[in-house]
Amino acid sequence: MLFLPVLALVALVVKLDSPGPILFRQPRYGFNNQVFHVYKSRSMYHPRTAGMDTPQTTRNDPRMTCVGALNCRNVLEGTMSLVGPRPHAVDHNRLYGEIIEHYFRCHKVKPGITGWAQVNGLRGETDTPDDMQARVEYDINYMDNWSL
Repeated sequence: MLFLPVLALVALVVKLDSPGPILFRQPRYGFNNQVFHVYKSRSMYHPRTAGMDTPQTTRNDPRMTCVGALNCRNVLEGTMSLVGPRPHAVDHNRLYGEIIEHYFRCHKVKPGITGWAQVNGLRGETDTPDDMQARVEYDINYMDNWSL
């Protein structure tokens, strides 16, 4: 209940900042490689859709609005945790699964709003398979060593 005024303010800012819906959903792969929908406040001028035409978000992305993404709903639903391997768009997931060693091991835990790789500075687009491999290695290290 404490977050309700904050969420209402975010919704108002999103609506005033740019045209389009306040929230959107996008399919991602999560725990046990099952597809779930990420619900996010729209933080880009044009909502992204699933498919290979789903570009990665880049630093200084021109599509970005002044509002950041909120994934609280997915945490409350239990489809995501706060920290865990980041879920990728469905078609990105297929590509990474083919070229990145141990990629699908990251689906053995719930995906997170942020991941150990992002905490350690690996954010933004992945320009090469080596960039994604490094993220997967951080995620696996987190999975192997996390504790309550």
